[in-house]
Amino acid sequence: MFLRLLFVLLSAFNIAVGAWLLLGQPYARGASPTDAGVPELRLLSEMPASATVASAADNTVATSPAPANSADTRCLTLGPFATPQDLRNARQALASEVARMRSRQEQTTQTSGWWVYLPATGSRAQALQLARKLGQHNISDYFVISSGEHSNTISLGLFKDPTNARKRRDELVAAGFAARLVQRGETVPEYWLDLVAADGSRLDWRDRIRSTGVGSHSTACF
Repeated sequence: MFLRLLFVLLSAFNIAVGAWLLLGQPYARGASPTDAGVPELRLLSEMPASATVASAADNTVATSPAPANSADTRCLTLGPFATPQDLRNARQALASEVARMRSRQEQTTQTSGWWVYLPATGSRAQALQLARKLGQHNISDYFVISSGEHSNTISLGLFKDPTNARKRRDELVAAGFAARLVQRGETVPEYWLDLVAADGSRLDWRDRIRSTGVGSHSTACF
């Protein structure tokens, strides 16, 4: 009798607990856990795959910076300037007209004249003997080089005009001497100025630079 009563009481207790769990929870009847009009927060893992991809794409567009719009530029090289002071004057004259500038120094070879000479002999004595033969042919204005890379060579003149140099050589050849003619050069510095200016700017550097012999050409921008 007692066991039957205990069984009935336990059954009634289980039924009561089950009913409370089913009917007593606040979300069991489909009620929304948020107020009306407020969107529900959902974890990214709970969202459909298509919605996740779309969300990532929207974020990329929103955060990708747009490329900056820069004015078209044109780049020039001016030169050569004869001296560093001419270059500095040009920089000062154009400083307010350009976006950027830079100075450059380059080495170049310039013709210094045309040299007429007799090739070096084997010794100093032979060179002097050859010089005496020049005198016997009434050929003057020569010089026997006694040292350096042209030792024992007889110099017969350095000419600015190539026509005069060829005439001198031909006279010596006609007199029976193996005269030679060679162009002489020297290494000198050249000074250049590179400019970056807005393409729409009206940069007329000729109105500001008075140095003679200066030209311009397009160059790569820097």
